[in-house]
Amino acid sequence: MAKKEELQYDEEESVKFIQNYLPQDLKGKFTDDDILYLLDLAEEFYESKGDTDSFDEDDEEALLAYIVKNAKEDGVGSFQTEDIMLILDGELEYCESINMFE
Repeated sequence: MAKKEELQYDEEESVKFIQNYLPQDLKGKFTDDDILYLLDLAEEFYESKGDTDSFDEDDEEALLAYIVKNAKEDGVGSFQTEDIMLILDGELEYCESINMFE
């Protein structure tokens, strides 16, 4: 069986994928800019941690707290941790769909 071609990460495609990934009750709750902002905050957190291979449950809680805190401080909005996790899970699914981790 031929291996699927690895695609490059495309921010716009990632946001579309995440918008489709979200459950029906969250569709329309987040703008594309909201999603990009939350993903940028997650990236900032990951970069500050360095080694994400050893990412554990405590780190996940710290990540969510970091995103919620910064979004409030920046005046972007108040986000629920469950909603943020769905967005982050959606990005992970997008990355897997383009074979980014293989």
